[in-house]
This record gives sequence, C-alpha cells and structure tokens, in this order.
Amino acid sequence: MSTPVVLPGCLLEARDIVKSFGQTPALRGASVTVGQGEILAVMGPSGSGKSTLLHCLAGIFQPDRGEVWFDGRRLDTLSEAERTRLRRTAFGFVFQFGQMVPELTAADNVALPLLLNRTSRKLAYKTAGTWLDRLGLGDKGGRRTGELSGGEAQRVAVARALALTPKVVFADEPTGSLDSLTGEKVMDLLTGLARQQDATVVVVTHDARVASYADRVVMVRDGHVSADLGTAAAPRSPAAATATGPASARAVR
Repeated sequence: MSTPVVLPGCLLEARDIVKSFGQTPALRGASVTVGQGEILAVMGPSGSGKSTLLHCLAGIFQPDRGEVWFDGRRLDTLSEAERTRLRRTAFGFVFQFGQMVPELTAADNVALPLLLNRTSRKLAYKTAGTWLDRLGLGDKGGRRTGELSGGEAQRVAVARALALTPKVVFADEPTGSLDSLTGEKVMDLLTGLARQQDATVVVVTHDARVASYADRVVMVRDGHVSADLGTAAAPRSPAAATATGPASARAVR
C-alpha cells in the first residue's frame, strides 16, 4: 500500500485515476485535490469523465488504476462493505434528479439514511423535521416526494445529504433539471448550509453559473483534469453564500 503524502488542509485526493467501461475509457490519469471545507466545481463537456471522477472520489466506482485518498486513508482499496459504510456515514449526495424514493414522504427520505446508520427512529425523524424546516419545507414533510415540485424535491435531497453532517457532499449536476432561478436558490442553500457545517463540496456541472458558487474550478477534458481555473470567476455575494433562511427557501418552487 502506498504511504500517504498528506498535503496541508487536503481532505480528498485522486492520483492518476484510470477508469474504463468495457472498451470505452472514461478517465485516463486524472488527478485532483480537494481541501477541507472547500467547494470545488468540476466542469467539462459531456462525456469528458467529470461524473466518473466524482463517482471514483466518492467510492462508488473503483478505478482500474490510480489511487483515491480520503482523510489520510486509501479509499479505493477498501472492500465494498467498507466503502458503503463510509458513504453512509461521511458522504452526502445530491444528484440531478434527486433520486428520492417517490413512494415515501419527504420526511421519510431525509430520515432513511439516518435509520440505516442505526439512529433511533425518534431522533431520525426529529432531525429530518429540523432540516426540512431549515430548507423552508416544514409543511411538506408528510408529502410524498413524487408530489413535490422539482425545486422542492431538490431541497429534500439537500436536506437528506446534510442531515448526516457529512464531511463531503458530492453533487452531480444538482441543478440540471431545474430552471435557472430555482437552480440558483438550491445552490444558495446547498453551499450556504455546507459552509455552516464546514463540509467540503464537490459539484460536477456544465453550468458556469453553478460553478460561480465554488471556491475553485477545475476542467476535465478527455479523461484528464486538464486545467485548474483557480478561483471561480463570479463569486457569490456574502448574502447569497450564507442564504439559509425560510425567505430564501420559499423562493424555490
């Protein structure tokens, strides 16, 4: 096993990741580091490998070659059970279409990961209610997520991701199915609440407006992290970056 070389403040790192699906290469030696509490945007054209990179960083995919390190620990050599446990306890996820269970209520969806971590039912649902309140959905807890609007469902996904108090939130095109205004409000809430928890965020996007919420932007092309674009070109205002109140949440419909 490789000896970790831990960079100051580095929480997550991919080292020369190679990943193919059959005969189709997705990553060809991608490397990236993510700092503790950093919001990193990963951009690139469709098919560039950016979502595959996120899935490798999150331990969902195992790379064919290369290394993934998380918090000083080699992630890609862990067993499937160990990686599953890590995803349940240290990582939160927000995907393009939320990936809610539509037959369950909003409160059920937020509480489910907590229940899987053997949190008591009473505490799990109390935590779910608290997070739904913070996201302006306190009156939607009993509604099935299939009955919610796109913006409301994505806010439930944000609540589910953050309720675990994760070290890292992975967001794959979190606004891709939303209109621009709703997408901005969801990003306001996701990044503002993550900063409150000092959580690291890795967001994959093709949208420059979404990338503007990040502290740093990297570009993926042809399976390589081809450029580090540094600080996002259009930083959010302090008010937007910390928007967590019901007034902001109510605008997301």
